[in-house]
Amino acid sequence: MFDKLEELVDKLDTINNQLSDPDVVGDQKKFRALMKEQSDLTPIVDKYMEYKKAKETIEDSLMMLEEESDEEIREMAKEELNDAKARLETYEQELKILLLPKDPNDDKNVIVEIRAGAGGDEAALFAAELYRMYVHYAESRRWKCELASVEEIGIGGMKSVTFMVTGAGAYSVLKYESGVHRVQRVPETESGGRIHTSTASVAVLPEAEEIDEIDIPEKDYRIDVMRASGNGGQCVNTTDSAVRLTHYPTGIVVYSQTEKSQLQNKAKAFALLRAKLLDLEMQKRHDAEADLRKSQVGTGDRSEKIRTYNFPQGRVTDHRIGLTLYKLDKIMDGDIQEIIDACIAADQTAKLAKMNEE
Repeated sequence: MFDKLEELVDKLDTINNQLSDPDVVGDQKKFRALMKEQSDLTPIVDKYMEYKKAKETIEDSLMMLEEESDEEIREMAKEELNDAKARLETYEQELKILLLPKDPNDDKNVIVEIRAGAGGDEAALFAAELYRMYVHYAESRRWKCELASVEEIGIGGMKSVTFMVTGAGAYSVLKYESGVHRVQRVPETESGGRIHTSTASVAVLPEAEEIDEIDIPEKDYRIDVMRASGNGGQCVNTTDSAVRLTHYPTGIVVYSQTEKSQLQNKAKAFALLRAKLLDLEMQKRHDAEADLRKSQVGTGDRSEKIRTYNFPQGRVTDHRIGLTLYKLDKIMDGDIQEIIDACIAADQTAKLAKMNEE
């Protein structure tokens, strides 16, 4: 591990020198790539410098204990030694986590699709509540949310909703939300007071960028324009602004209706299609790397039931990591950071254990 860390120190030094080269500054593509690499390496190198500093403190304290006879100075050296040893252990663990292979999509924006599953109107109401939960969470992170398409039902529910989340590291966090979410509660229409179980599926797709080289030849798709349906502003429902894209090779159909301009809806529809095609490629890789998928916490299997929201007991349980929290109201209002942090920690632990086996 330490040989690798020394290599990364040298690599960062080289990158810093390259970034001050006028030829590199003039090449925007290369400059951006180096800036990204610098951003990835800096936290690792900084932590390694802290580790080395703690190690030096241990050596200095041991030397002081050997040479000093003054009891007050010896006590101070012992305190410094114990403190540095504790920090060294923490830094070593943090370095192991920082050196874990990084998901190349982690820094990307995301496209989230929520679809009502089993449970009829109750499932559609739950899908709408999940949508609001993620919007509130995104707002707490200062991320931007943009609605792409929605199919509503009259009582405030959503059969389906697709939206984009723009923010640093959005995929690294929200990818743990992919899967089937289950709700247990008594519907308002249930006169007998019986608890019903309904589901909604959540798919979190990394936004496909130009560098992903998702090529969509013109012969592979059809564009249809139409009037948007559902609630909208005065222009939305009166002009042919909604766009539907059909991709022939995969059968994927995407729809964008939330913008007044046909051009804007077309851009959103293509962004959705590119993300879905990138996701297909990712799913193929997941299937080809079965062992890796098993070591991850629910980021590969879309049909997996990941979480239950039990309203009568005010309880939320994440089944992948065995975490139960009794703060359902806060979670439905977007306070999901504790669950996500626990998923990330479990994922890192599983990967570290796998790394130690190899």
